[in-house]
Amino acid sequence: MADSIEFSARASLAALGMHFQESGIWSVVKAQVKIKQKIRQHAPLDKLLDCFINILAGGVGLVEINMRVRPDSALQRAFGRVGCAEQSTFSDTLNACTPENVIQMRTALNLILRQQGQAYRHDYEKTWQVLDVDMTGMPAGRQGEGVTKGYFAKQPNRRGRQLGRVLATRYDEIVTDRLYDGKRQLHRNLKELLLSAEAVLELTENKRKLTIVRIDAGGAKTKTSIGS
Repeated sequence: MADSIEFSARASLAALGMHFQESGIWSVVKAQVKIKQKIRQHAPLDKLLDCFINILAGGVGLVEINMRVRPDSALQRAFGRVGCAEQSTFSDTLNACTPENVIQMRTALNLILRQQGQAYRHDYEKTWQVLDVDMTGMPAGRQGEGVTKGYFAKQPNRRGRQLGRVLATRYDEIVTDRLYDGKRQLHRNLKELLLSAEAVLELTENKRKLTIVRIDAGGAKTKTSIGS
């Protein structure tokens, strides 16, 4: 019996993985996302899950999967995996993803937010829904897709991308996000982000009237509102 006991240096993350399984979160992703790639040993969605575990474990690159996830069988099992693909195979899977797969993943994330999130179940009769919209600069190497010169705080002449987000502030939940090139500023993308948040939260006219949208000076040039 002692041989069946497994240990993980990331016990708290393993506990999260068990809750992750019990909640059926990844089953929603599997139902929505269909990556067309030949299966040899590990299915594309299984490798995508390995990538997700790597991120949660603090990994910032695919190369870290072999160090953080592959040796930790207890962590793998906590998330419903019985093994981990070799890191050299992950790039092929990610390269096989198409714009349609991105849309499928967004659909899955929307469904998960509606099932698990508090923002979707907000009581509008009790208090205001508060949404904060902002852009965050993400410096990156010049060869990355969509990487351009742009504004990055305290980092002049840097290249990267801009991440636009709508946050349900009362619940600290990301309602929607979009990745843009490094030159983009909030005023150019505010309407798109708000319309996406409106769709995710399924805001009716009455709910929109009870929603406060907060933006910084970067969105001041835009004249728009939810539902416009």
